[in-house]
Amino acid sequence: MKQKILYVEDEPNLGKIVNDTLRLQGFEVVWEQDGALVMEHFKAFEPDVCVLDIMLPNINGYELCLKIRELQPQLPIIFLTAKVNTEDLVKGFEAGGTDYIRKPFSIEELIVRINNQLQLQQIHGGNNGPDQDIDEMTIGKYKYRPQRYELEAPSGIINLSSREGELLHMMAGKGSQIIERKELLLKIWGDDSFFNSRNLDVYIKKLRTYFSEDDNIEIQTLRGKGYLFLVR
Repeated sequence: MKQKILYVEDEPNLGKIVNDTLRLQGFEVVWEQDGALVMEHFKAFEPDVCVLDIMLPNINGYELCLKIRELQPQLPIIFLTAKVNTEDLVKGFEAGGTDYIRKPFSIEELIVRINNQLQLQQIHGGNNGPDQDIDEMTIGKYKYRPQRYELEAPSGIINLSSREGELLHMMAGKGSQIIERKELLLKIWGDDSFFNSRNLDVYIKKLRTYFSEDDNIEIQTLRGKGYLFLVR
């Protein structure tokens, strides 16, 4: 069965190129240019992934994302945006986006992002967190085996401590959604004291080092919010 993509883009030339390419890649696609008509398509089409431009006629991508989230809380939603400010990025994730691509982008990158979101959705089965029983997670060029706390990098195996493994599992399991600093502290350390907060900083730094062999993996700090674990 073909995976279904609801694609929303008001720029006709770009929209046609992306729409045609996704179809050639084997996806079933509905392409809409007017934000006001998107929800009608959404209910009838029941997509597996939504790809939303932010600047749209009548209803913008942020508002559409909020409407979609009311109906499908765990559906992958990828934002396409020319906006580069951190505030805009945070706004998109707070609206319910699970990934973003900055314009201009390559079609190859978009397809990788779509497939990554579909893979994460399959792994988590629509749950809010990672499946604790999964044997292996693919993260860019890496593979993580949570039951053994084993991270396979391009250069070899990295054996993680239990807390490093729990932290990675929680962050990677969010699927590019914001994970709050306090949530990490409470679930892994049991409280959000100053001492544990400093420990978290150390562990985040370690994870960044472990993933340094893949430039497409980024752990982004959002001040006052938490973190984004991004796989481009």
